[in-house]
Amino acid sequence: MDETTIVLKTSKKLRDEAKSVAKELGVPLTTVLNGMMRQFVREKKFSVSASPAPTKEKIALWENISAEMDRDAKRKMFGNVEDLLKDLRLR
Repeated sequence: MDETTIVLKTSKKLRDEAKSVAKELGVPLTTVLNGMMRQFVREKKFSVSASPAPTKEKIALWENISAEMDRDAKRKMFGNVEDLLKDLRLR
């Protein structure tokens, strides 16, 4: 394979955090960056998000809460947010 080196300017903090996450995943940061570049070339797009996505664990927790609520026949039902806020004494 014909390899080259790319010089990337970034903050030391960001580099260190990225290296730490890559290490947690058991891969070198170079592997992560190469994977991201391959995806960029393949899909000709990239996405940036300012809001974090929920983890699988958090989604599972929400699903368990929802299932528990579905089983609870004594729960109150509200037709709109205003009624809920009044019941919670927030309005």
